[in-house]
Parts: sequence; C-alpha cells; structure tokens
Amino acid sequence: MSNHTRIMMKLGSYTFGVDTAAYQSLSRTTKYRWAKHDRPGKRPRLEWSGPGEEIISLPGTVYPTYAGGLDQIDDMREIAGAGDPLQMVDGYGTVHGYWCITNIRETGRYFLPGGAPQKIDFTMDLIYYGASLS
Repeated sequence: MSNHTRIMMKLGSYTFGVDTAAYQSLSRTTKYRWAKHDRPGKRPRLEWSGPGEEIISLPGTVYPTYAGGLDQIDDMREIAGAGDPLQMVDGYGTVHGYWCITNIRETGRYFLPGGAPQKIDFTMDLIYYGASLS
C-alpha cells in the first residue's frame, strides 16, 4: 500500500494519516443565523440573515512510540500558532477550502520511565475561513 493511500487529510503542511496522527471521528457543525425582532405582545419574528459559522472537531490518537514520534502535537501547535488559514484536502484529493485552528487539546496516557506517553489523545477544533484566501 502506498503512502498516499494512508493519508487521511492534509491541513496546510500537516498530514493526518493512518500511521501517524489519525483522527477517530470528524464532527462537523454548520450554524444558520436568524435575527430576532421583538414585537409587543407577540412572539418575536425571525428573519433569515444568512449562513453562520462552520466548525469541525477532530478527536484522534497518536501512538508516538509506534510511528511519528512525540513531536506530532507540538507540530500541530506550531502550525496553529502561525495564525494562518490552512487549506484542507482530504485523502481523495478533494479541496475543502481554508480552515483556521481554534483549539488543540491533548491527553497523554500510559507513561514510560522518563515521562513519555505511549498514547496521546488529541482534539483539534477548526473554523471555516472560506473557499479562498481572498
């Protein structure tokens, strides 16, 4: 099996893969905006005001002693800390526009002598930036 078929997704220069940082699920929330207009003695009237935020949450697992090493979550944080929207491309080559990393959580488990975790659970949260950078 080629390395390409083991890629789940690329987010900017970061690669999520079966052999490295693999997300276990992908949760996508799309919000829709409705403005509320109060009316005396009646329920508020709602007015469609357009699409809202689109958010993706990627919970996953890294086994640093198996593949990819201990720096994988630090690499995620470095990319997020640059403050740039990142192009998302899935493993089939479909471009999903640009996304911004808003949050990274990690939990280390099953520690080796010296404190290195054998398993790291992570969650990366993203918000949609747009189809292009312009």
